Amino acid sequence: MTEASTNTIADGKYVELTYLVRDSKTGDVLTEVVRPLNYVHGVNEILAPAITRELEGKAQGQRVDLLVDCNALYGPRDESLVMTEKVAVVPREYRQVGTRILMENTLGQMKSFLVTKIEGDKITFDGNNPLCGREVIYQVKVLLVRDATAEEKECGGNLEANPES
Repeated sequence: MTEASTNTIADGKYVELTYLVRDSKTGDVLTEVVRPLNYVHGVNEILAPAITRELEGKAQGQRVDLLVDCNALYGPRDESLVMTEKVAVVPREYRQVGTRILMENTLGQMKSFLVTKIEGDKITFDGNNPLCGREVIYQVKVLLVRDATAEEKECGGNLEANPES
């Protein structure tokens, strides 16, 4: 087996990566993950399946740019998941833009909502994924590819990985 083939992503390989997500229209960075994430390819996924498939065969040290229609990942934006309430009826700890709130519907199902706006005495919650309706570019940097150990294959990655040490 050549060095190149041992350092390319395939089933059973331990992979460490970082990524950022840019809005394809504005170029704005929407999400950035700088602490390396790890997984075992073919055992578990840390990114959407379409993105994980695109990583197959990529080499250690390579950057992969993927144009993604987020409607395909998260479905279309659903305006019925946007709610506006009076600020006075919302607990203080939730009165900040960017706060995530877990809410339960009448069927007992849980859904995460994000505080997206506070104007005057009104607060807006949005249950859509923040990337819904956007076309984005995932810029994935493959930091490490190697054969996974039996333990890593069993748990889907290195649970003790501490990239800061």
